[in-house]
Amino acid sequence: MEGQSNPSPRRSTRRSFLLTGLAVGATAAGSGVLASAIPAFAKTTGGLTSGDAAILKFLSALEILETDLWQQYNELGGIQDAEVPGGDGSDAYIKKLQVLDQDMPQYIHDNTEDEFTHFTFINAYLVSKGSSAINLDKFRNLPSSKATGAQKIGRLTNLMELSVDTSWFTRYRSRTKNPDLGDSFAQAIPGLKAGKFPAIPRNDADLAPDDHIQAIANTAGFHFATIEQGGSSLYPSLAQRVSSPEVLRILLSIGPTETMHFQTWQDKAGNAKPLTDPTNGLVFPDLNKSGSEDTQTNLIMPEPTFFLKRTFPVVSIIRPTETTGAAMGAVKGLTADGLFRGQSKEFFNVLHGLAEAADAARIGD
Repeated sequence: MEGQSNPSPRRSTRRSFLLTGLAVGATAAGSGVLASAIPAFAKTTGGLTSGDAAILKFLSALEILETDLWQQYNELGGIQDAEVPGGDGSDAYIKKLQVLDQDMPQYIHDNTEDEFTHFTFINAYLVSKGSSAINLDKFRNLPSSKATGAQKIGRLTNLMELSVDTSWFTRYRSRTKNPDLGDSFAQAIPGLKAGKFPAIPRNDADLAPDDHIQAIANTAGFHFATIEQGGSSLYPSLAQRVSSPEVLRILLSIGPTETMHFQTWQDKAGNAKPLTDPTNGLVFPDLNKSGSEDTQTNLIMPEPTFFLKRTFPVVSIIRPTETTGAAMGAVKGLTADGLFRGQSKEFFNVLHGLAEAADAARIGD
């Protein structure tokens, strides 16, 4: 942190713009869930530092994007009810998700509801401190799945052309490497990162042949964990930059739920059926066949590895938690996964600006 306590005038100006430039509001298109929570909070005295506001606004934006993708998964693969309405489900897709675990619809539902609560709470807290909530509704221009069961509404995220990064699988099994120390990791499913694949059926034609719809469900299973391991790292990374004990409490309280999600999805991804998709050649290998711990499917708790310095004893940790550039790193990771394919230049400008502001935050700023 030394030498970084004074952000440049350009960053300060940009942050000030971003803190006021996005209109208040927090509803997700078609959801109607929890939006009423925000007006219930009255504004209070004692506002946030600009740094804390920037971090919360960035996290709110990320949680809105997460909610959008989870809502799409829930419409086709989860449980639709008063808690998470929208969609009618796809029996064929659900059946293939249940190859990974019979309780997948319930888990998808609960993860979706959690993400709704995260962004609505953060937005409500911002408003309570006299700040403005984040609203990305103007960017809901991406197409929905045409498969039976999905709502036909505008989306923020694209689940139909993903290049899923599965390096988290080997990263959390390594006993000798840590991304914070500059190490890189092999992909568990190399083919997923190399192409553009759907994680939800794009239309009813995707419901066959059998190994094709199973490959789509397998892709979803790995993508679930890819998304949630990012949140597991992001919250502790940004918590190192906040000033207010109450804001720190928010990050330390929401962050561990992302880790609970990751633990669940890491376990389920290991149950993905080995196959080759006959329509595009995507291969899901038998991850246990190598005999290496790097791809052993039942190692769902972080293996001990080096932390801070290689001279210290190994320790079981969340990784990465390096704070420098954490917000922009999250944006770049999601972008590389293909989650925003088709989004506008303005969308990327806004998201990058929010990330820059969060990364520029300093304790006391």
